[in-house]
Amino acid sequence: MSEPQPAVERSGLPHRFEAVGEALISGSDVMGACSVAGEELARDGASVEETLAGLRAVWREATGGDPTYDVVAALLTAWSETTLGYLHQLSCEDPLTGLSSQAHLRSRLSEVYRLGGPGVPGGIDDYALVVFAMPFGDDPSDHPGDHFTRAMRLARAGELARTAFARDETVARLGLHRVGILTRRDERLGRRVQVLRTLLGGAETDTAVRVWIEGLPGTDASAGMLLDELARG
Repeated sequence: MSEPQPAVERSGLPHRFEAVGEALISGSDVMGACSVAGEELARDGASVEETLAGLRAVWREATGGDPTYDVVAALLTAWSETTLGYLHQLSCEDPLTGLSSQAHLRSRLSEVYRLGGPGVPGGIDDYALVVFAMPFGDDPSDHPGDHFTRAMRLARAGELARTAFARDETVARLGLHRVGILTRRDERLGRRVQVLRTLLGGAETDTAVRVWIEGLPGTDASAGMLLDELARG
């Protein structure tokens, strides 16, 4: 006996568009089927050209004509939203260390600035940026080209930072050897910074880790430049 044929071969329709073809033939919810197909194709990594080509093929197979604007819009909206969601997840986390990315920290800072600038209750005056820098040259394996070793050291230090800042703070990688922590400015901030300094000092055997509170500038644009400068330092 021959092996059963895949559904895509049995139907003759492009992959992920079987439900769209069924909806066209039965007169059911075509827009909903197109939205589901757009989401699935985005998760598969299909390009927008492949997605549109599949829609056109199934439409011509079922109706002999081209899809309408509303159908194309439903498909591409679902495809783009799913793709953007995936890219956003990638940009939120640094893949080597598991810390938040600099892009995510930048986005969180922008959210805080939208709450209010200097002098506005609940705005930027209520937040602080705690920064620490891992020393260079104190680890025999810390060669200039050994990005993996430095990333692992930052990852370990980031876990210690989450011990001292265990609420909803954003702990992010800044460049090759710095970590930035966006946290609320309250009466316990100084103590938590001291705890972090103690934890990091225990993790390093030769050279002390620099820990400090960085003043946040008055505008969102200046905050972006500050992060760039810290990442280069």
